[in-house]
Parts: sequence; C-alpha cells; structure tokens
Amino acid sequence: MKIAIRVDASAKIGTGHVRRSLSLAQALRDLGAEIRFVTRDLGVDSAALIDGQGFADIAQLPFPNAPFEPDPAIPHSAWAEVPLEQEVGETVDALHDYAPDWVVLDSYAFDARWHEGVAEALGCKIAQIDDVPDRKTAPDLLIDHTYAPDHRIKYADWLVGRTRILGGPRFGLLGPAFAEAERYDFNETVRSVGIFMGGVDAGHHAAAVLDALDEAGFDGAVEVVATSANPNLAALRERIAARPGTTLSLDLPDLAAFFARHDLQVGAGGGATWERCCIGVPTLLVVVAPNQNTVAPALAEKGAVAFASEPTRACIAAELAALLPDSARRRALAETSRKLVDGLGATRVALAMLAGSLSVRPATADDAQMMFDWRDDPATRAVSLESGALEWRGHVDWLDRVLADPARKLFVGEIGGRPVGVIRFDFSSETRAEVSLYLDPALHGVGLGPALLLAGEAAADPAIVDATVLESNRPSQALFARCGYEQVAPDRWVKRRS
Repeated sequence: MKIAIRVDASAKIGTGHVRRSLSLAQALRDLGAEIRFVTRDLGVDSAALIDGQGFADIAQLPFPNAPFEPDPAIPHSAWAEVPLEQEVGETVDALHDYAPDWVVLDSYAFDARWHEGVAEALGCKIAQIDDVPDRKTAPDLLIDHTYAPDHRIKYADWLVGRTRILGGPRFGLLGPAFAEAERYDFNETVRSVGIFMGGVDAGHHAAAVLDALDEAGFDGAVEVVATSANPNLAALRERIAARPGTTLSLDLPDLAAFFARHDLQVGAGGGATWERCCIGVPTLLVVVAPNQNTVAPALAEKGAVAFASEPTRACIAAELAALLPDSARRRALAETSRKLVDGLGATRVALAMLAGSLSVRPATADDAQMMFDWRDDPATRAVSLESGALEWRGHVDWLDRVLADPARKLFVGEIGGRPVGVIRFDFSSETRAEVSLYLDPALHGVGLGPALLLAGEAAADPAIVDATVLESNRPSQALFARCGYEQVAPDRWVKRRS
C-alpha cells in the first residue's frame, strides 16, 4: 500500500509533529508500505529531518511568498502560512502521480475542507493525527494518543461524518526503538536530571528549568537535549556553560537512552510525554502550550506525572523542591507511567491502516509457541469457550492433530509478514465448517478481526460457516454481525456464503 504523510515544522509548530509522523512512517515501512512525505519549508528544514530518518521520497511544497489572512474558523490556521484552498491544491498536485491509498495529515492548521478536498481529488482515505478538538474534521481515521476519559466525547462536536478513533496512550506514536528500549532503573536518590523542552523550544524554557533547579537547590548533573532548530541555541549554550555539571546533547536520533539514564526528567507536555512514560522515568511535565493544559492535569490525576502549570522559574522550582526529595512519589510516578505506554502504539496504528492487506497462510508446527502464548493469555481465555489455562504438552499434541486432520484448516493471519492472529475451520461436511479465531492480545482494539475472518473464509471456502460466541462477548458478536453472520441463538451465529 502507498501512504502519504503531510506534516510541517516551524518555530510555531515545533518539530514534534514531524517526530510522531516519522514514528508512524517507520512502523508502516516495516510492514511493507511505501511512504511519501509532503512538507513545506516554514523556517525549519523539515525535509532534512525526514531524510535523516531514511525517507528519501519527499515532496516539498512552495515556500509561502504572498500575504496570508488566517481563517477565523481554524484557530491554528496561521501555522499553515498559506490559504487552505492553495494548500489543498498543492498537496494534491504533489501526490497525483503517487496515487496513495491513505493520506495522513498531522497538522492543526486545516479542517474538514482539507480532508474532503484531498480525499475527493485523490480517491484515498484520510487519517488525521490530532489532539486538539477545535475545528471541524472529516477523516476516516483519527489518531489521538493523548489521554482522555472518552475520545468519542472529546471530538463529539467536531467530527463530520463517520470517523474511526484510535485514542489513548496505547496508540502512542513512538519510534521503533522504544518497544525494546532499556527501561529506567529506579534509584532512591536523584543523581542526575534530564531536560528536553521540545525540538524548537522557542520560549527558551530549558533555561527556565535550569534556573528552577538552582532555586530548588539541586547541584547534581544535568543533561539538556535540544536540536539545531532551536532559535535560542546560542543563549542556551552560554547558560549551560555557566552551570557546573551541565551538558548539552544536540540532535539525538532518538531519546530512549536519554530518558533512561536520568533519575528525573523535566520536559514539555508534548509528544515526548509518551516516550518518557514508556521508559518509566519519573517526570515533571511543564505546560508550555494551551493544549497541554488538558493532558498534563489528567495524567497527574492518574499519578503518572507531576506537572507545573506555568513555564516560569518559580512554578517549576516549587514542583521540583517537592519532588526531588520524595522517593516514594517518584517511584509511584515511574510505575504508573510505564503501565500506560508499551511502545507498540505506532505498530498498532500502522496495522489498523493496513488491515485491508491482511492475508492468511497455513499454520505450521513452528507456530506452536506463538499460538500458545496468544491463546493462553488471560485476555484471550476470558472470551474463549474453554477459559482454563493451557498446558504446553497438551497444546503441542493438539496442534499436531489439527495439522494432520484434513477436515480442519488452521491459518495464521499476517500483515506485511507480521503475524497478527489465528483462525481455524472445523468442517462437519464438505461445505459446512465451524470457525474460531483469536488475535495477538497486544492487538485487541485495532480492528483486525473482520479482516482476519474474511481472509480466513476466502482461504477455507466453506459454503456455510457456524460460530459459537459467548453471550457476554459483545465485541465478537459485533464482529460476526459486521461480517454478515446471522444470530440464530443467543450464542450461535451462521453465515451462508453461497
């Protein structure tokens, strides 16, 4: 499949949108998708950031060279620096020859008119990466990896048409390094502090944090991470040079190791929040933008972070003075934050987008361990007809019998070579079979069930398919109904394919 990603960076926008779009692009590429980026030079060389991560297919839109009047219907329209109609036309021109299956937009500067215009012109689906419900939007898929009690309610007044939402930190768009990255090893004492206030940090907030550390009495080692896009880089270097034990790291390819090597992280409440959570490091979030005033307090209420409501020396210092000596609180923050994010969010989103390419292959004996782990997972057993724990030797013997039985067809579903689920058909006659299926438990809620069921049906090719579904298993009931099955009893479903 061909995926296009439209994203910008600037002093106003920062580089976080590019960072999270790159994380999704890497996950999509790992699953076999082709990627083209579309970006506009708005004062930060976003194309260089993208190319530096190995994505060479980049369409650069023209630099804004005419007066521009922001659209009052879009609070962040000034970030675009061009009228919406011009933006749609130039994006379509950049992608017309590419014919993408999906276009991913990561910007607050455009609304439903962008989604509808690009979709109609290119005949593609639209995915929107967002976390600010402040304008009408009409994507097929909305990805919001920030925490919210109910994302459907969050966007209720802004969605136009039918939109599927992948919401919450479980879908955090982190780079591939984070899934297997070393986690923070808790220490009772704060030996060192890490500071990352965003890729641009136009407000020079990193210097305010250094001042706050001094006011709070911390004299240990400090590492500040920044990028070459920081307009205050010269002043930041001077401030760091004047503070003993303080170092600057510039343009790190990823921040996983940086987050793990310090006992406390201080950072802006943007996309890097979820990276810190994944590593499980105690964090003081500093609110530096209005949209962060919702996420930071919500995470603090869950006990995942501490937060400073204002990016001032006094506010940050007060929070640091309370947090630095409180090892019990820091330990609790580390443990709670790690439970929110596992580093697989970008892969989940990529699989959801590529679900239409799911195929099945015959299972083999080599799949035994994978199938055992998935089937024996508590989440799978909870919705299975046989909910007891599996025994390994019995599982292997069962698999051998199934593979040897011509009346039973067992398949593994895959997307881009990645196994995602298992489906089995037990034939009672030449034309009728009972179906059962389960997914990798890490992929529940991604929406792969229908694709797995339909691909399995096509491969096994029964004329009539029966299914037994627990009355309490509402998601599975919805799955079979969506795929054309009729409920004939409280726990029985049937489909006549021909």
